[in-house]
Amino acid sequence: MRLATFAVETAVGPVRRVGVAHDGELLDVTAGYAHVLDREGDATPGAVAETHAPPEMVPFLQRGTRALEAARAVVETVPDSDAETGPNGATLRYDPETVDLLAPVPRPNSLRDYMAFEEHVQNAMGEVPDVWYDIPVCYKGNADEVVGPGETVVWPAYSDLMDVELEIGAVVGKRGRDIDAADAEEYIAGFTLFNDFSARDEQGREMNGRLGPAKGKDFANAFGPHLVTPEELDLPNASFAIEVTDADGDTTVWSEGTVGEMGHSWGDIVAHASDSEMLYPGDVLGSGTVGTGCGLEIGEFLQDGDTVAISVEGLGTLENHIVTA
Repeated sequence: MRLATFAVETAVGPVRRVGVAHDGELLDVTAGYAHVLDREGDATPGAVAETHAPPEMVPFLQRGTRALEAARAVVETVPDSDAETGPNGATLRYDPETVDLLAPVPRPNSLRDYMAFEEHVQNAMGEVPDVWYDIPVCYKGNADEVVGPGETVVWPAYSDLMDVELEIGAVVGKRGRDIDAADAEEYIAGFTLFNDFSARDEQGREMNGRLGPAKGKDFANAFGPHLVTPEELDLPNASFAIEVTDADGDTTVWSEGTVGEMGHSWGDIVAHASDSEMLYPGDVLGSGTVGTGCGLEIGEFLQDGDTVAISVEGLGTLENHIVTA
């Protein structure tokens, strides 16, 4: 499944909903599940649907398999129904062009970003530190600075060196501590594209102090367009691309290739992150940049007015416009 968070306009302002993409439509999971329950004769379908499949992504993920089963029931039922609204009058399906598609998890509980691709580490750092081979190394990012598909990124005034980083984000779907690497799969709800925008000049300056990155990263973490459940993906064999369109409308392919195997698997990452520490639904774990997945590796940097699109086969395309402060 391809889950999404989107906003619809109402009389009291925009309201967030959880949807599932299907045949060019966005099916509202909460409204759709109420419709399913109503057809089954449930006495309070709206209330039950709100409980089992809430319209906000983190509470939705907290419901675990119950919410995912509700979403699957919506996909199996709503497309074949003539109904346009559920028992509470809520719209069942939307044209994606008429709603505001947001980051799948608009406000993660936490954000950890790893360095799992050896080629990127070698290209970016000149040599791979010994510790990289021993443990998955990460930094913790700013979960309050999340950017969605199509949003404009305002580059911070303290930076002149603007970079893109093509990564994959794993979204935790089940609470756990001290998780065995072999069991990690059941703790990942799905994957999304992650553009870890990087102010390279500020990042380099602050990391000279042997801490960070912080201000070099914390201003924009782009996720989207969807949260794709694991069974739909073959990430190591998936193709990727970075395309940049300048202010004049000219598009250049910066990089393309195959994602490849991670030096530290998702199992390794989940096990390390949960070592004596609780993981929660809605936590995001970044893979780190794929090999040649950023401008630093290929000698290119973003300019004011650029639009950058990152894509991974199966995950879609995430596009953002860049303007300087």
